[in-house]
Amino acid sequence: MASFQLTQFLPFRLNRLAAEISEELSVLYAERFQIDIPQWRVLATLSAGNGWTAKAIVASTRTHKSTISRAVEALEQRGLIEAVQSAQDKREYRLRLTAEGRRLFRELAPLVLAYEEELMERLGDKEARRLERAIAALEVALGLAAEERDEAL
Repeated sequence: MASFQLTQFLPFRLNRLAAEISEELSVLYAERFQIDIPQWRVLATLSAGNGWTAKAIVASTRTHKSTISRAVEALEQRGLIEAVQSAQDKREYRLRLTAEGRRLFRELAPLVLAYEEELMERLGDKEARRLERAIAALEVALGLAAEERDEAL
């Protein structure tokens, strides 16, 4: 029987990597834009297009609903996002970036994209391409690729 080695356990390693990358990335926006990681996740999700519900953001980001709720409230108070009643279902509210939220995101996007590029450069071209393929394969294996398409609709 194989012994359990936590530091070799894939879910543990991926979680640790995601947490470290999120923390490094937050250094770029926390002080300058006064947003935290959950607020970044909401803004980034909404930048993909209007019409996201808080519930859809929770599902997409895999962040606890109370964390997203607090982030949404903080961003609304700052005037960066707004909730608009759905035309199809009056009980449902869709979130979207305000003009100020779009302006902030236009400033923030080049910083986070540069971070991503620098992170991938640390790996080198060959390893970066292998990582991209491995991540895509995991997303397909876990059904996340199809989920992403569904959320975009």
